[in-house]
Amino acid sequence: MTASHSPDILCIGSVLWDIIGRCDKPMRQGFDMPGRISRLPGGVALNIGMALSRFGLAPALLSAVGRDPEGDELIAACAARGLITDLIYRSDDLPTDRYMAVEAANGLIAAIADAHSLEAAGDKILGPLSDGRLPQPYTGAVALDGNLTIDLLDRMADSPLLAHADLRVAPASPGKALRLGPFVKAGRGTLYVNLEEAGLLCQAEFSDSRAAAAGLLARGAARAVVTDGGNPATVADPDSMLTQTPPSVQVARVTGAGDTFMAAHIAAERGGVLADAALHQALAATALYVSGETRI
Repeated sequence: MTASHSPDILCIGSVLWDIIGRCDKPMRQGFDMPGRISRLPGGVALNIGMALSRFGLAPALLSAVGRDPEGDELIAACAARGLITDLIYRSDDLPTDRYMAVEAANGLIAAIADAHSLEAAGDKILGPLSDGRLPQPYTGAVALDGNLTIDLLDRMADSPLLAHADLRVAPASPGKALRLGPFVKAGRGTLYVNLEEAGLLCQAEFSDSRAAAAGLLARGAARAVVTDGGNPATVADPDSMLTQTPPSVQVARVTGAGDTFMAAHIAAERGGVLADAALHQALAATALYVSGETRI
């Protein structure tokens, strides 16, 4: 698939290798347990893109990937999954990024995201938005993750390059939640956060997703989608607030669950599905994913 194919959505952010260790028993810090270790294409932007592709859309990736063997293998894996890779910035000097996590029966134990090459590439990854490779102004959908630098995200919140886009933004992790501050301040885009990330953005503690969504709107967010694991999730804007409870399932994996939810919700809304049904479809798709029933 090449850039000559018009993308349905741009996925901007981290494209890397996920190295995940999984154990089917509960773990705590310091445990040494048997399990399985896998390496899969990952990163927030890529996870969202792969899920969008499964939902029938044609996503294009805007990111940084090294011109090393790991990078060549990653680009091939992305293309094989139906993603448009021609717009990715390929660097001769920067290695391909990686993410490492340990998961157990009681959830995520620890994770480290090495996205330094993406941060070092900076605004080079946005070249296609301004050099003619994509329509100007870009009016399509954009899924943006918080693995970019604070400075670049701040500029993107006010950038004319994205002023007419259907902008969907996720922080990538609680540790990067504050990077979404410029989008709250500018009242731009739909923010996809979990309860902890909403609390960090609002500098407050919330009891549930409805309270968190209301807090984000009060601080200036244009639209907020707040999840809370197996507890009710909320979609809110100044005119409406919708809350639903996810299906109850046995959790087999957690890495990528938020990305799956975001992609399913975007795909439903871009397909013209009404708000109530769109949230229902996103929660159902995420339940299948975390139960291990959805193929990666």
